[in-house]
Amino acid sequence: MRLPDAQARHPDILIDLTRVGVTNVKKLVEVAREGKRPVILISTFDVFVDLPFDRKGANLSRNFEAIDEVLEEAIAAPVYEIEELCSEVARRLLNRHEYASKAEVKMRSEYIVKHQTPKTKTKCQEVVNISAGAVATRVEEDIRKTVGVEVAGITACPCVQEIMCEKAKSELQKLNVPEAAINTFLDKIPMATHNQRGWGSISIEGHDGPEVRREKLIEIIKNSMSSQIYELLKRPDEIFVTETAHRNPKFAEDCVRLMAQMVVQEFLDIPDDSIVTIKQVNEESIHQHDVFAERIATMGELRSEMSR
Repeated sequence: MRLPDAQARHPDILIDLTRVGVTNVKKLVEVAREGKRPVILISTFDVFVDLPFDRKGANLSRNFEAIDEVLEEAIAAPVYEIEELCSEVARRLLNRHEYASKAEVKMRSEYIVKHQTPKTKTKCQEVVNISAGAVATRVEEDIRKTVGVEVAGITACPCVQEIMCEKAKSELQKLNVPEAAINTFLDKIPMATHNQRGWGSISIEGHDGPEVRREKLIEIIKNSMSSQIYELLKRPDEIFVTETAHRNPKFAEDCVRLMAQMVVQEFLDIPDDSIVTIKQVNEESIHQHDVFAERIATMGELRSEMSR
């Protein structure tokens, strides 16, 4: 007996849908590394296809089949780049959804980075968020791929620090401290300000699958904020991180601009039509809101602006 296909019927309202699919699909992904143990990622997938006006629904079970099929094959043929994994899933989605013209796959995972604290060289681990994506269309042979990273750090507010600096200078003058001594003191001891945990993120999307090392993106984001942060800190490390942050105050806008500059300087071979998205979100400490800054541009646009 042939079972009815409700999804294939005509809907009551004949309009196209941009995305239909499933989100928050949890899968275990093993990423191979040359000469090292593989990395095991607990990953979350979002997969979509577009839906034409004359079809009531999408066959969503085919989305799970496409993901499982690719992951099972990866056991025999190791995955080295998660964006390639997303690309293959996107291709399979188009094959399975014959009515769709576009398939989109997004993947995000937590990734452990090992490093040392700045002074005592204590070994510790850090969690960063990594992402990948792919968009496949029937009209184009190649696939747009995305590589992304999100990293936490600390930022110190420049505005309040300047005010505190002027206040300290005024109080020292009242105590008849010589001007030269005041300047020396202020140069050696950074003034107080409010600081916050900041989240910087960079994603790069391109037709040719941009050759982007996530380790380099992580390094760029860490160096864009007032200071890096660490899970475990001894007292000398705490002093170093705090002083470093307060000697290097930054607005969220400063972080985004610095990340953009370092991306342009580092990735010389990425095509001009690649799309770069850079964000900074600061979780304010003395306010109840967060601060947000973002730049979305092509690499060509950023290169042109950096040459001003």
